[in-house]
Amino acid sequence: MSVNQVIVGFGIVALVVAVGYVVGRIGILGPTALDVLSKSAFFVFSPALLFVVLGDADIQQLFSRLLPVSALSALATLGIFVLIAAVFLRRKGRALTVGGLASSYVNSNNIGLPLAAYVLGDPALAAPVLLFQLIVMTPVALTILDISTSGRVSLGRILSQPLRNPLIIGSVLGVIVSATDIAVPEIIHEPLAILGQATVPTLLFALGLSLATQKLWDAKDQRPDIVLASTLKLLVMPTIAWLLGAFVFALSPEGLFTVVILATLPSAQNVFNYAQRYGVSIPLARDSVVITTVLSLPVMLLVAFFLAPS
Repeated sequence: MSVNQVIVGFGIVALVVAVGYVVGRIGILGPTALDVLSKSAFFVFSPALLFVVLGDADIQQLFSRLLPVSALSALATLGIFVLIAAVFLRRKGRALTVGGLASSYVNSNNIGLPLAAYVLGDPALAAPVLLFQLIVMTPVALTILDISTSGRVSLGRILSQPLRNPLIIGSVLGVIVSATDIAVPEIIHEPLAILGQATVPTLLFALGLSLATQKLWDAKDQRPDIVLASTLKLLVMPTIAWLLGAFVFALSPEGLFTVVILATLPSAQNVFNYAQRYGVSIPLARDSVVITTVLSLPVMLLVAFFLAPS
């Protein structure tokens, strides 16, 4: 893969997002467009894509050395935020949880899947990160937020989380198909493949719409947290992924480029959703998502310049 190919891939992603942004600023689709598109992608298109991609993928690729590098870099970055915010900013409980997620929980669905498809050449490369976040990080974070909000653990809600998340359902079923070599009938596989093809353009277009409606930097008391989380997400997490991939796991040039690019993904919209649900650190989550989304592209181009395999 040449740097020119990487730049073209980024250009494709950026232009589709830009179209969504312009349409959002004009307002021709009405106030419900973003909600409809986001729900369509979350409940229909993305699960179909994940099932097809993971089902067709080599199971060894899904659980390769790329997974521990991505997981460890995320956990290390989260830990750094918690340490700094607790000691120097005097944050506690729920604020630490939201800030930690904002600094380490990457947008593996809305941006990771399109990026893997157009820049890395295989959307399955984003799947291990997505699985780790949905199956490990999300339940743990929701447990902490539940306890700190209500003072008790909602065990039923935590245990039922995978059953209520279509991304997890599609991913797990795809992994089962890949691991067992089940032959999915064409009458099932092809309609799901067609639905899955709508995922990438829908997500990118919806991202542009969302950027057109966000208001930033209006919570002065949370600005240090926003700067810290955004810096860790954009700069520190990719650096940790590079150090682990290059010097601990000795990844190939292709593998190293993949884990660093995925680590450079912006904070996920899910972080904002969690903050809204529990009514805590909403500006921190919102601003971190928007800032890292806008600034992640130049950082990714820099990573591609130095690490993209020729």
